[in-house]
Amino acid sequence: MPWLRLSLALSLRAIVNPLLAIDLLRVAWRFRHRHWFRRFPFLPLPATSYVKWRMYTAYGEEEAIPPADDVIAFARWVGRQP
Repeated sequence: MPWLRLSLALSLRAIVNPLLAIDLLRVAWRFRHRHWFRRFPFLPLPATSYVKWRMYTAYGEEEAIPPADDVIAFARWVGRQP
């Protein structure tokens, strides 16, 4: 449920700010599993092990849920990269 809450919060902020929506989509595309089109449900979702590793390196525990502000800050940083 917390991941759903994070997704809803990010979606609402993206509706209000279309430039943020572009940055969030760019981040989502970078996080996708490499061969997402070969595995059911055929959606560009990240690998669970990768997300756990990212959460462990960023927050110190694999089951951490990042705050929406952290995700937005990262998305904006990615959006400024060439």
